[in-house]
Amino acid sequence: MKKRYLTFLAILFATVIFVIGCSNSPSSSNENASEKTSEKTSENGTKVSAEKNALIIAQSADLTTMDPQNSLSTNGDRVFRNMFSRLFYRDNDMEIKPELVDTYENIDEETWQFKLFEGVKFHNGDSLTAEDVKFSLERVMTDESLKEYPYFTQLKEVNVIDELTVEIKTDGPMPTLLRLLAKSGADVVPKNYFEKVGLEEFQKNPVGSGPYKYVEWKRDDKVVLEAFDGYFGDAPKWKEVIVRAIPESSTRVGELLTGGVDIATDIPPNEWDRVKGENGTSLINGDTTRVMLLMLRHTDGYVTADPRVREAIDLAINEKAIVDSVLKGTAVPVRSRVPKGVLGSNPDLYDAYVYDVEKAKSLLAEAGYADGLELTFTAPKGRYPLDGEVAQLIAGMLGEVGIKVNLELLESSAFLDKYNSKSNKELIMIALADGLLDASYSLVHYTKDRAAGQTDYFNEEVENLFNAAGRNLNEEERIQQYQKIQEIVAEERPHIFLFQQGANYGVNDNVNFAPRLDEVINFSDITLK
Repeated sequence: MKKRYLTFLAILFATVIFVIGCSNSPSSSNENASEKTSEKTSENGTKVSAEKNALIIAQSADLTTMDPQNSLSTNGDRVFRNMFSRLFYRDNDMEIKPELVDTYENIDEETWQFKLFEGVKFHNGDSLTAEDVKFSLERVMTDESLKEYPYFTQLKEVNVIDELTVEIKTDGPMPTLLRLLAKSGADVVPKNYFEKVGLEEFQKNPVGSGPYKYVEWKRDDKVVLEAFDGYFGDAPKWKEVIVRAIPESSTRVGELLTGGVDIATDIPPNEWDRVKGENGTSLINGDTTRVMLLMLRHTDGYVTADPRVREAIDLAINEKAIVDSVLKGTAVPVRSRVPKGVLGSNPDLYDAYVYDVEKAKSLLAEAGYADGLELTFTAPKGRYPLDGEVAQLIAGMLGEVGIKVNLELLESSAFLDKYNSKSNKELIMIALADGLLDASYSLVHYTKDRAAGQTDYFNEEVENLFNAAGRNLNEEERIQQYQKIQEIVAEERPHIFLFQQGANYGVNDNVNFAPRLDEVINFSDITLK
């Protein structure tokens, strides 16, 4: 059997290789790019235009919305982080720092007061006040339709003390409050403008208080921003920033090599040699909190509601072979949604996987599927590096144990429509990052409310542990509670975890760029050499 499987894997991998081959925080006071006015030639012979005032970044997928509180996309947050301000931000070392806040005080276990900086302006000229903070936070903590809503439910009250002072009351002690106020969804929008024009018009002309303001968004093409001269922090480094959506990795790399973009994200391993082999471009690697995983329905009526079927699926997948073959060792097999580098991660579930073809077959027979079963597997193609190839390899592995897979590969926007509408069938593959760098962000997926309609998973012990940890100011105990949740989830499998991804960027040698763990790109951190 082992010889047969290895032969199968070799054939399938060769097929995959053939397919591949065909195929904002205040920043430092570096020199303003707009001040470079004379043409120069770099050491690699690449010419820089007389006035290089525009930064162009290519991402693998477009934004889905211009509402910063209704997006859980890293591609979206890279834009929103530069358009909007928050009470706090993470610096490049992932430390929490005040952004809109001048001073703050933790009055008691459930009450915080924040004094805002004076003179902060929105892009439309309105002054940013405590009323805007109250409006923004109350919106995301009460509107269940917003994708960021599940992370803000522990906020109980937001009160205006005076024009520049806001008070936040939480439902019990909240150890993650400052982390929450620094993450996506905590973006401050202008109350008067938002109420005047409404959500639909706001998305056509969004207004924030960040270093770059909105110019236009051409769906599935590009977002254009320009420097906001009235920004309260250090002056923006670029007069214009263009964020392009280029799903096809070979096209994205081609644009980098010909000078069409300065930075390209999500460079898959099969494109590395092109980037590294060209004069004037480099490959830059970094760590991420992103975990690729399979979501399985526990819903009655689905074959994956049977724990034996879920375990068989997990045992049939050789994560190490996927990482070593398709991803060339650029990821790490994991058995948890909480990755290394995040508070509360479980080291026993890092660089770990289960793989046993014979046991998988035995479990399927025990569940009544000795002659096999059929299921639908939905996966993206082009949203993440080599995601389609990974999905094809998984489908082949499942076929080896008698699971017939109807593989549904969708381009990014169609995939997100399916995922967001929760209309997929038994399996769906997605890569999720941690915007809070705290286990609570990832583990909320295993609460009853968050899982409803997606996995429909519920475990009372998990529910109680999660709620208790969210109000526990003893960090050591919190970590133990979160690690226990991960152990339970690894056995009950609402998610089957594949690997923790690395980040790979293609960068023009004429710009300075350093990746961040949270995958955010602060545009003004990027400067010309």
